[in-house]
This record gives sequence, C-alpha cells and structure tokens, in this order.
Amino acid sequence: MLRFLMENSMPARMLALSTLFMFALPVLRAQFAPPPPATRVNDAGALQPPTGAKVAIIEFEDLECSDCARANPMLMDAAAKYGIPWVKHDFPLPFHKWSFEAAINARWFDTNSKAVGDEYRNEVFAHQPSIVDPAGLRAFTEKFAKAHNLVLPANVDPNGELTEKVKADYALGQKVGVEHTPTIWVVTANSKGAPFVEVVDRMRLDEMIQQALAETGEGRK
Repeated sequence: MLRFLMENSMPARMLALSTLFMFALPVLRAQFAPPPPATRVNDAGALQPPTGAKVAIIEFEDLECSDCARANPMLMDAAAKYGIPWVKHDFPLPFHKWSFEAAINARWFDTNSKAVGDEYRNEVFAHQPSIVDPAGLRAFTEKFAKAHNLVLPANVDPNGELTEKVKADYALGQKVGVEHTPTIWVVTANSKGAPFVEVVDRMRLDEMIQQALAETGEGRK
C-alpha cells in the first residue's frame, strides 16, 4: 500500500487514504463507546437517605475500577459542599484481581475508625495506577497502616466477618439491579420529586443535588 501511494498521483493517494480512514471508522467508534444506560431498578429499598437526612448520595463502587477513581473526588467534593451523606457500598467486580481484597482491607480500617477506612478508600483510588496486583495492594496497605500507627495483621479477616459484609453489599447491589461501577444515585426522603435519580451524566451532579434539596425544602435554609 505504501509503494502504491508513493508511485501514484496526488488524487490517487487521497482516494487510498480516504478508503483507509473509512475502514478505520468502526474501530474508532468502538474505542469511544457511549456511557452505560440508566440502571433498571428492581428493588428501590436501599435507595433512600440515612435516618435523619433528606438528601444523600448513594454509590456502588469497586476500588479497582478506574471510572470509580475518576468519580471519587467529584463525589467527595459534592458531599462536603452540600453537607449531605455519601453512602458507599462495595460492589467488587469478579474480573478485577484485587478489588475484593481491597474492600475487605477498607472494612478492617473501618473497625479502627470509619474516617481512616474512608481515607484508605480515597488513597487507593488516588494511587490506583501503581497497584497492579494483590502483592502491590498488600504493600500499599501496609504502608498506609504504618502511616496511621496501625499494624496490619497477616490475615485481616480471620473470622470471615468482613468478607460477609462485602458480600452482603454486593448482593444488595444485585438486588437493586446494579450492573456496573460506579453506579450513583441522588436520593431523597419526603420529596416532592422523584425519590431517587441516577447520576448518569456526572457533569449534572451539582444540578441534581440542588434540585433534590429544593424538592425536600432543604434548599431554602
């Protein structure tokens, strides 16, 4: 093909190049797939704010999920900005190598301090590209524990209690209808509008929270 382009006239070269580009288009489109459609909710029992709150963010996340890592700072900022709860559920995808173990580690840090557990989750997302396998996760987790004056045991879950909590969250996600991560909702209690709205376009997160606050009367305070 290269020899053909060099030996022929400019029109011929342009025609050949345009033909190549035309055949390349399906590949380019495949690389930029649209976002997943909105989740079909089978059971909305879990899609409500914690007791005492009128508006909250609910997320099903996987600590090895790169899109979860991109969403994490935005969700953190929104929860702080509007002073609303951010309820996170574990949904480790089966094809990820270390996400289930990371979720158990986070639960172990929760037993020491929920704030430290959440900090661990945030740090895993922030350093996700450098954690390539379970051994790398272990090294990262030991370093994090040491920085917080904690000694990470060889087995963080000897009785399997933390494992069961992670599995329970995953089962809850399946019951709701979750199929991908992150799956995020803005949920309300005693609202004039929809009790839950999925955040498919994260650029609209602020708008959706403001609307939820207005529909529950919280926006007027």
